[in-house]
Amino acid sequence: MSNKLDLSKELIGRRALITGGSRGIGAAIAQRLLDAGAKVVVAARTPSNELPKGATFVAGDASAHEGVEVIATKALAALGGLDILVNNAGGGSAFLEGSWTIPDQAWHASIALNLFAAIRLTNAVLPALRASKAAAVVNISSAAATMPFGPFAHYGAAKAALNYYSRTLAMELAPSGIRVNVVSPGVIATPGSEKFAKTTPGFSSDDWLRNIPLGRIGATEDIAEVVALLVLRIPLMADSDSTFIADSIPAKSGHPALVS
Repeated sequence: MSNKLDLSKELIGRRALITGGSRGIGAAIAQRLLDAGAKVVVAARTPSNELPKGATFVAGDASAHEGVEVIATKALAALGGLDILVNNAGGGSAFLEGSWTIPDQAWHASIALNLFAAIRLTNAVLPALRASKAAAVVNISSAAATMPFGPFAHYGAAKAALNYYSRTLAMELAPSGIRVNVVSPGVIATPGSEKFAKTTPGFSSDDWLRNIPLGRIGATEDIAEVVALLVLRIPLMADSDSTFIADSIPAKSGHPALVS
């Protein structure tokens, strides 16, 4: 029996833009939305062999002003509008000797990629989202935003700021019918997490597993399923125009993801 939600092509006609979508979590989200019938543009610095077939690729650096302008312009031209924005671009390097060893450059780079990228791109495409009849924004944060860890302090702090921004944006845009949610993955099997496990002295993936109640590292598909649910407009009853708006879903601690 499949664990995949049967979306039954619920996203046919919907247009989606996903940053950081050429590999890992972003590629899984892109594939999931494609499977549900959406037209998808994936943005990243460079393409990869994980890039889903059927997605349109746009090259651009989401951490830079100029890159955001390129992504927004080319994505809107390719899609003819926008219904779904997934701000997934993010990441960071560890400084194992502690937060006091993180240089200013790394702090600035982390904030640019993990916070400003989402803010700038959301602002750039907001007119298109306002024109949509079923707009949704999903910002991919991290459990690190609420779990202090010195080597990734710059990353966690940027994601914590992204959470605050997202909650504020959700309140501001709700009257316009635009839904904003945050998904905060725990430990997920991605190229980045695998590289960290292999290159960090004295570290083993078993160290992660000991603190995960489910006893397994999450898969990118886990996160894609959550995002797919959040971007749907689901009738609450057969004869109602009401829709499911997830502005707060209680977090479960099995970790593969927290949602708010």
